[in-house]
Amino acid sequence: MTTVPEATDQRRLLLRYSDGAIALHWLTAALVVAQIYVGFVFADMERGPERGEWFTWHKTLGATILVLSLARLAWRLAHKPPPFPDDLPRWERVAATWNHRIFYFLLIALPLTGLATISAGEAGVTKLVAGIPLPLIPGLPEAAGETFGGLHEVLVFTTIALVVLHVAAALKHQFVDRARAAGRMPPFRAQR
Repeated sequence: MTTVPEATDQRRLLLRYSDGAIALHWLTAALVVAQIYVGFVFADMERGPERGEWFTWHKTLGATILVLSLARLAWRLAHKPPPFPDDLPRWERVAATWNHRIFYFLLIALPLTGLATISAGEAGVTKLVAGIPLPLIPGLPEAAGETFGGLHEVLVFTTIALVVLHVAAALKHQFVDRARAAGRMPPFRAQR
């Protein structure tokens, strides 16, 4: 026979993401923050070897985020996310669902638009950290580079806005509402 505290702990575990989803979430979050930093640093640098090194890290982080995002999407499709707490308003459920969907889109589209930008008018491979070759997208005309570059930039600022919204919502659930929704993604804890 389970005791009441054990039953409560089991219920709380059912309302939180799996350990695999949690690991993928925080690894992706760390890489995205690093990528934003690296992207803004190298974008303002004058052309030269140092900028080239930063750009290589930017490409490497982008490729890593793409692979990780595809793995994360596969995980998500194979593992149903925890249900929303009953007390979470419908509009917040809809906003959270769409926020996640848009994140998945952005985390895949951003590396691809970046790759398309550097592939325009080029052939062969680009080099990542440690000389790892990454094939360029063949057949893109040189003029497409500017278009994809502009799109990439718009997606960057969209991602930053979504990250701010996502973090604000998590902090609201944890510290303002003290809602059970906060406990879905550790290290946050459900307050009630």
